[in-house]
Order: sequence, then C-alpha cells, then structure tokens
Amino acid sequence: MHLSTLVEMIESGFEDRVLLQDDAPLTGAALVARARAGAATLADAPALVYVGENHPLLPVPLFAAALAGVPFVPVNYRLETGQIHELIDRQPGALVLTDERTAERLAPRQAVRLLDDWLSADAPVDGTPIAAPAEDDDQVAIVLYTSGTTAAPKAALLRHRHLMAYLLGTVDFASAGEDEAVLISVPPYHVAGMANLLSNLVAGRRLVYLPAFSPERWLDTVRDEGITHAMVVPTMLTRIVDHLGGEPAAASTLRTLSYGGAKVAERVVREALAAFPSTGFVNAYGLTETASTVAVLGPEDHRAAIESQDPAVRGRLASAGKLLPTVEAEVRDDDGKPVAPGEFGMLFIRGEQIAGEYATGSVLDADGWFCTRDRVRIDADGYVFIEGRADDTIIRGGENIAPAEIEDVLLEDPTVAEACVVGLPDEEWGQRIVAVVVPRDGAEVDTEALREQVRTRLRGSKTPEEIVVRPELPHTDTGKLLRRVVAGDLAESNTPS
Repeated sequence: MHLSTLVEMIESGFEDRVLLQDDAPLTGAALVARARAGAATLADAPALVYVGENHPLLPVPLFAAALAGVPFVPVNYRLETGQIHELIDRQPGALVLTDERTAERLAPRQAVRLLDDWLSADAPVDGTPIAAPAEDDDQVAIVLYTSGTTAAPKAALLRHRHLMAYLLGTVDFASAGEDEAVLISVPPYHVAGMANLLSNLVAGRRLVYLPAFSPERWLDTVRDEGITHAMVVPTMLTRIVDHLGGEPAAASTLRTLSYGGAKVAERVVREALAAFPSTGFVNAYGLTETASTVAVLGPEDHRAAIESQDPAVRGRLASAGKLLPTVEAEVRDDDGKPVAPGEFGMLFIRGEQIAGEYATGSVLDADGWFCTRDRVRIDADGYVFIEGRADDTIIRGGENIAPAEIEDVLLEDPTVAEACVVGLPDEEWGQRIVAVVVPRDGAEVDTEALREQVRTRLRGSKTPEEIVVRPELPHTDTGKLLRRVVAGDLAESNTPS
C-alpha cells in the first residue's frame, strides 16, 4: 500500500478535524489540499530534500512528495556545512527546501527555497492539484541518512510498503479522540521523527512541533497545549528528569510518554516514572532500516516492574519489551545458528516493515532476514534484552565482554550520571577496559570505589583498569553515545608524545 492511500484516508476521515497548527489551524482537508498543490510543483524533480528544524507544517512536503511519487529526503541540518552539501549533491536535480537559519549556510552553492515561501507561493489551499497520485508501493518514500559516526553516512531507503506495513500493524485509523495532541521534538531526519508524524496522523491526533528542545520549553508546551502523547530520545528524558530535580512534572494531560533510540539508564526511567505518576511509559526499540519500532515495553510492563518483588519482573525495566506480532526474530551465534532461549547472540528480524536496504543495495539475506548488529537475549516470556552493538564488544584475553553490563553497574552509583566503557589496545590482553563517567550535579566520584563496585558485582576480568572522570560524554543529537569518539580521545590521550 502507498502513502497516497493514507493521504486520501486523512482527507475523508479527518476532513474537519484540526491536525496541524501554524499561523492558523489546518484541518485534514486543508492539509491534503496543500499537499496536492505542492505535489504539482514536483513534476520535474526526482526528490524533495528538506534541510531544517521541525516545522509545524512538515507533513505537507512529506505528503506532497508521496503524491508526486518522489522520495522525501530530510537531511541533518546540524551537520558540518560541507557534509550537508555532500548529502544534497547525492540527490541531483532535487527541490531543496530549508529554513531561514540553514539557508544562510547553504547559499550560494545550493539552489534552495525557504519552506515557508514554498508553502505560501506554491502550495495554497486552492492551488492546482496534481493530476493523479502515485500508487506504486515499491517506490522509495523516504531516504534517511545514517549518523555517519564511523564512516560516510549511508542512505537508508524506506519504501512505501515498508512504512504502510508498520503503520497498519501498529496503529488503528482514527483511534484518537479530538482532544488528543502529540508533541514532536525528535528531529525530522531521524526515523522516529518520521514515524511519529505518520502514526499520529493515522490515529488523528493534532501535531504540535517543538523546533528546538529544552526541558523547560518541552514541559511548558506539554502544559500549555494540553499534550496527551509525546516521544523523546534518552538525552531529552535525562534532561527533563534532571531539570525536575525530584519534583512532580505537573503534566496532568500527558497520557503516554514514549522513549527510545538508545539505551536509557534505569535510574532515569525510575525517576521519570515518579515524576509523571499518571503517565503511561513506552520504551520503543527499532532502527532506521526497520521503518521504526519493532519491539515495545508498554505501560503495564513498566508498572509491573516497579511494583513487583520478583527480580525477573523488576528486571524487565531494562528490556526493550516484546517484539511486535508482525515481526519475526531469531537470535544466532557467531556461526549463524539459533541459540537457546535466554542466551545472547546476534538479533536477526524479518517482516513486511523491514527494509534493510541502502542506496548501494539490499542487505537482507536470501530468506529476508535482516541482521540488526545488536547482541541480545530473548527470555522465555519473550522480553528482549539488548547487550549492545556487536562492534562494541571488548575482547580481553579471549573473553567477549559487553560494555553495557559494566555501564549498568556504574550507573547504579548515585554519584554517576553517565558512563561509557570501551576497550583500548593492550599488548598482553589484546584490549584493556577503560570507563569514562560523568558525575551527577554536585557529586564527587570515587573511582576506586567504583572499580570495587564492579569487581564485587561482576568479577575481576570485567573490572575497568582505569576510570576517567569527564564533565560530559559525546552523543549524537538523537541521544546515541559516540563510543568510538570516546575511545579515540582516550587512545590519543594515552599515546606517548
């Protein structure tokens, strides 16, 4: 099924319902009219590129591209200017839309248009619509560039059938009440930003965009706009919790708060649950290549984990929840053979929403399985526990050691806000374990006490040889820890001059 079908559903199902709010409210019918007029401007463009912050009318260019049958390509405006140009150049002939702040960086090398100008001049409500919408669900709907933290960004391709499979498998059309509103603070170039946009429009919620995140602004918007649903990445959740400082959030309208995109410290989740006592929490696990979420830890799981005395149930708070019914999974060992339930291995998944494709070609195997590169275990009850990325594994004296296991112990200490464990080259052991920790505000870290804590909880071979205290750790702007940057900095500082 094609996104153009979804556009038609929105037009008929939400004709008079307000879905967007800019200078004036936009109903479902007005949104689709603008998208159809916008699609007519793309007749000679092979793609529509957007480089800019979240915009209150962002669904208009996305749906215009879908109706015109061309890819929508959101590019990370926070990248270095030269890298932005390189990514735009990968879409020759594309219409490039941007915001005022980013336009200054792109001109004069790129021919760009301001999104606001395009919306007002080329996509009026009474504009000339596209003659006939695209229907081929094998067309590429969205191109998302990977973060490129270790190499040049790769272009992940999401086709219409992948996105529609995800939406139809996870959201009931028109399931939201007219009073419901979602706050979108995840950037448009992140898969969660695109999935959040689409899934909430399918449900019929009003979309409220936060152009730039701060915990104060996020909380104020939730309260002022009567937000009922929201999604944040881990760094955002941590900043919200730290800003509240143990005080209640006073966000009575917020029914559901989703988080995901990277590992979240259990301490942060517990403090967030206490700050938002009437809010249902959802941990969503997915990847760009899987068209968003493939596993969910729902509100009932969160409540059960907090209230239970059973260690196994309490431990589920550290899991990614259960796989969606539409997704198959296998956990395989290094030889590619399935492991027993509860054993760690590489996670492979398949299903209609799994794209597993880049501009360079598909990475699905002959049977349609996609290797996530995440090491996980799935317990007897179906809960997925993520150990970490396969490439992050530390090999010390022939033993495979997961950094996440050590980080979890370090984060239990009340003086530690963040932790990152890496392996550095060692002549004797192959790699030695080094941890970097960030103190909580006002706290003083005792590194020797932390080492003893790890030794007691785990064992000597997993105890960091060194613990370094830093004021902060590097992350992508969507919350992923830049572990290789940490390792590179440590290796450089340990290199004799």
